[in-house]
Amino acid sequence: MKLDTLLYGLAQPYSRPRPFPFTRIRTWAWCRRSLLQPDDELSRVERGGKGGSCDVMRGGEYEMEPQATWQLLSHGHLTYHHILMEGEESATSCHPTINVGSETVMVDGVPFPPQTTTTSKPLSLLGHGITDIEIHFLQIKFTAIGVYLEPDIAAHLQQWKGKPGTTLAEDDDFFQGVISAPVEKLIRVVVIKEIKGSQYGVQLESAVRDRLAAEDKYEEEEEEALEKLVEFFQSKYFKKDSVITFHFPAASPTAEIVFATEGKEDSKIAVENANVAEMIKRWYLGGTRGVSPSTIACLADGLSAVLSK
Repeated sequence: MKLDTLLYGLAQPYSRPRPFPFTRIRTWAWCRRSLLQPDDELSRVERGGKGGSCDVMRGGEYEMEPQATWQLLSHGHLTYHHILMEGEESATSCHPTINVGSETVMVDGVPFPPQTTTTSKPLSLLGHGITDIEIHFLQIKFTAIGVYLEPDIAAHLQQWKGKPGTTLAEDDDFFQGVISAPVEKLIRVVVIKEIKGSQYGVQLESAVRDRLAAEDKYEEEEEEALEKLVEFFQSKYFKKDSVITFHFPAASPTAEIVFATEGKEDSKIAVENANVAEMIKRWYLGGTRGVSPSTIACLADGLSAVLSK
């Protein structure tokens, strides 16, 4: 079922309308032509906007009565709204892992282990987030992202020691320091909304090519490396919960990409062109130009915490 074939707003509260505070209300929001039909109970909620139209039912959090927040969440093709009461965490709340033994982190329902090991050193989950887009003011979530780094990276970022995450998130020089630090890095990308691998491949190619061209580094070797990447993803189908892993070794300017999906053997490709590998890192870790602002903000918080230890 595609988004543009869905019909109209339909509310399914857990119970009949009752005075504030609400325990919880969940509303399935089916949208067409950018209109959602309000229902009696939702009309009682102070949303700071017009009726029940899509322009007020967008992603993010809103002040609600009493001290609640309104957030749009997406699960596959079914998009619903639910009220988060004060003290309840949103799906993309940032929980950087700086202590061994921390619990699994959930990012929009996707579990990320607090640590992972690819060679000899454990890597810690220092940032996470999502990629998404708004269509007719509805937030569509595509992937959940986890960034794993050696905690030793702090030794290479000392000039930013003591700065808060909000400041670091806006500092592209800081993230260039993260990218260039000679430590092992791993980026785990988990599919939330199904897409064709060819679509992802074209998006990756475009992002990397534009960055290479901006620095006058797009030569024949880089073009060939990107063509191999596009070909690698061409035959893949990104089912929900499929995983794309980008591994960047500490002692090499290369990268390895692994695609894993249920029912099939893992597929791998080595990116041996250093410039292309660098720009893939920048796509995910590139500060204000990164593909996922929520991941950048969370990673900034995580690294700020590591630097403060």
